[in-house]
Amino acid sequence: MIQNTIDYQIKSTWHAIFKMYNQVAAKYGSSQAVGFFLLSIAKEGTPATSIAPLMGMEATGMSRIIKSLEDKGLIFRKQDELDKRMVRIYLTPEGVEKRKIAKKVVEGFNGLILEDIPQSKLSVFFEVMDTINKSIEKYKITNNKG
Repeated sequence: MIQNTIDYQIKSTWHAIFKMYNQVAAKYGSSQAVGFFLLSIAKEGTPATSIAPLMGMEATGMSRIIKSLEDKGLIFRKQDELDKRMVRIYLTPEGVEKRKIAKKVVEGFNGLILEDIPQSKLSVFFEVMDTINKSIEKYKITNNKG
């Protein structure tokens, strides 16, 4: 019964993707989370406060991840040139190399999907996922009353 629910299908698929990415990342001494983090950093630096929302995370655990990636020599922090209150995260040369690997893996996997699923079905998929996200917000509003 539960396997026929929408949320089970999404969770099951995400779990398989997550596991696959972690297996590939492990070959490079990394993880899916590190790869995703590195892909979230722009060349011109990314404000530290913007990273958690980009990754769909809460800001509370972000400082530990940033510190860990700094210790590994993948990123560094630098005060913004114009707004001294802002800290930007930049990739080190090693971080850039790990980011290239992560990007290649993600593009490769997405390429396989594009070979197997026609664009017309993907358009519907993205429309459905957008609607599900809107339904989540509606559900949260409805269930936070009272």
